Amino acid sequence: QVQLVESGGGLVQAGGSLRLSCAASAFIFSSYSMGWFRQAPGKERAFVATISYIGGTTYYTDSVKGRFTISRDHAKNTLYLEMNSLKPEDTAVYYCAATRRLVAMTKDEYDYWGQGTQVTVSS
Repeated sequence: QVQLVESGGGLVQAGGSLRLSCAASAFIFSSYSMGWFRQAPGKERAFVATISYIGGTTYYTDSVKGRFTISRDHAKNTLYLEMNSLKPEDTAVYYCAATRRLVAMTKDEYDYWGQGTQVTVSS
């Protein structure tokens, strides 16, 4: 059974950093593009970043460009999200997801999801 397990969330002050991880199992990680989404209370789940399985091309939502970096380690079947200069508006549950599409930026395009990890940024 496909599993995506996020970790690394927590409470951090504004301006701080966190590194999220997403451990993947039971599917061919190197054949799936991966993405990070986030959902704040009362809001829709929103795209954050994606990395393609061919070439490792990355895309980010505008609000995180220059602050967040998505990466993947095929040997460890793990996806990462390095988050720097965190702001209170980054507070949300962060989800990793997998898709067979080469590039996908909407939640409906993703096939598998993790359970999420909470990130809270205090002001």
